[in-house]
Amino acid sequence: MIKQFYFIVLAAGFLFSSCSTEPNRESTVDEESLITEMSIVGEEVSYQSDSVTMNGYIAYDETDTTQRPGVLVVHEWWGHTDYVRERADMLAELGFIALAVDMYGDGKQAEHPDNAKKFSGMVMQNMELAENRFTEAMEVLKKHPQTADGKISAIGYCFGGSLILAMANKGVDLDAVAAFHSGVQLPVAPNEKLQARILVQNGADDPFVSAESVANFKAAMDSLQKSYTYESYPGAVHAYTNPEADSLGKKFDLPLAYDAEADAKSWERMKEFFSEVYPEMD
Repeated sequence: MIKQFYFIVLAAGFLFSSCSTEPNRESTVDEESLITEMSIVGEEVSYQSDSVTMNGYIAYDETDTTQRPGVLVVHEWWGHTDYVRERADMLAELGFIALAVDMYGDGKQAEHPDNAKKFSGMVMQNMELAENRFTEAMEVLKKHPQTADGKISAIGYCFGGSLILAMANKGVDLDAVAAFHSGVQLPVAPNEKLQARILVQNGADDPFVSAESVANFKAAMDSLQKSYTYESYPGAVHAYTNPEADSLGKKFDLPLAYDAEADAKSWERMKEFFSEVYPEMD
């Protein structure tokens, strides 16, 4: 899959905006403007972990052959859906190499919360299996010719946010992780192995994230003197970044809802976060 994006390079610099699930790319062209083209390529990738085939998706700009940081994108408890691939595309638009990870195997998706709970529990209750699957995906991303040596981070949503926080706490070699609507009561608590910079962004009204778990998470991070930021968006509930949250919430009677404002703000905050981690990406 190839997506063509056009950007305006003005004499004063480069104009670039991407702050929503479907970024607005409107620009004004004047006589001194030059049009350059970015081609985002999305490719299916398969890799093995514990004799299970994992079906992922890697996105990058094929017109830019320079090496740049790689970002792993870990899905919600629904599995490896189109949503996680869209987020990989958006990261590629920002200049990263992005790999949408498959943590369940065979690209498996849950069609009901009961299955989602079963699939996610299988991973989160077996940290050895989880780390194997996560690090196998890391190796795939590292081997991409456009991935800069030693520069790997991760983002994750819901289950995926908790997973990447747990991986960071296990000491997996990540520069930074950005978790969205993620639980912070984790199977691996923050400890001295944690080296990654941490950004957690949750809805202030998310019923799945208790005030006690947030307080305990912050206290643990503070006691370790680790670098972290916890953002809380008023009025936002669980799955606030996913436009399908409203329909899924109604279908399964779950407290899920899309919040366009919180979605846009959290994506912008993630961009600022990664600019701090990778200043060369500005």
